[in-house]
Amino acid sequence: MILSCGEALIDMLPRRTAAGEDAFAPHAGGAVFNTAIALGRLGAPSAFFSGLSTDLFGEILTRTLEGSRVDTSFCARYARPTTLAFVRLVDGNASYAFYDENTAGRLLSPADLPELPEAVQTLFFGGISLVNDPAAATYEALQARESGRRVTMIDPNIRPGFITDEASYRARLDRMIGRADIVKLSDEDLHWLAGHGDLAVLARTLLRRGPRILFVTEGAKGAWAFTETEARFAAATPVTVADTVGAGDTFNAGVLAALHRAGVLSRKGLEATDAAALDAALALGTRAAAITVSRAGANPPWDHEL
Repeated sequence: MILSCGEALIDMLPRRTAAGEDAFAPHAGGAVFNTAIALGRLGAPSAFFSGLSTDLFGEILTRTLEGSRVDTSFCARYARPTTLAFVRLVDGNASYAFYDENTAGRLLSPADLPELPEAVQTLFFGGISLVNDPAAATYEALQARESGRRVTMIDPNIRPGFITDEASYRARLDRMIGRADIVKLSDEDLHWLAGHGDLAVLARTLLRRGPRILFVTEGAKGAWAFTETEARFAAATPVTVADTVGAGDTFNAGVLAALHRAGVLSRKGLEATDAAALDAALALGTRAAAITVSRAGANPPWDHEL
């Protein structure tokens, strides 16, 4: 089982009413939430850990998870509000205004950390849940606790406008990347972390910090997979883009689902990950992401759509 650990929120997506008025429609979302949903829809054994509200938005989140074959039994429940993210789309690219103070997800604490059964072999972390305490420290504590015996993956999905303490955030990412077995970054994330330079050179430098596999996405160009010995590339699937919400999250699910299908999603198995397994991961990740960007909002594909 793959346990996705991180934020669940409501994306308030811009819409136009029949009367021509601007409006927002609530849609379940959050980077890590989207990855859990995509994993379930792709047929991988998926579970989710976060702080979920018992309010009406929390009910939407829970129903959406369970409707996409995601186990919600690890979640902590609170009578606190749900995080809201108002989305602005410009030429299909999303920017966000977050309302996250005193929410069920933001106030997640170490006391909420679940004991994990042996069936949980992989933990995925990322998104805005790694920015603000106490939730960020809680997720880091979970990764630190489990990284020696289970596979951990991180996609920080960096949003500079949301960061309030850059030095602390960079230090947390440095520690978590060093413990992670798999890291995924966009090319923009890689440059934010490592500075300017050739993508492959920066990737090799990051791998020396600890990860076994580094995936790097380049938007409409495609995606890379780097290990100590391999550098594999898959071109993006050409589609008409509706928007890019959830694209990277779906890519994460695709690569994890493919590694799970290949039987290498374990600490020992990753040591034997070869070019064929990396190619399969890139193929499923890019194909699944292409379907997501072809339709509005974060709406990952089901396995039968592939």
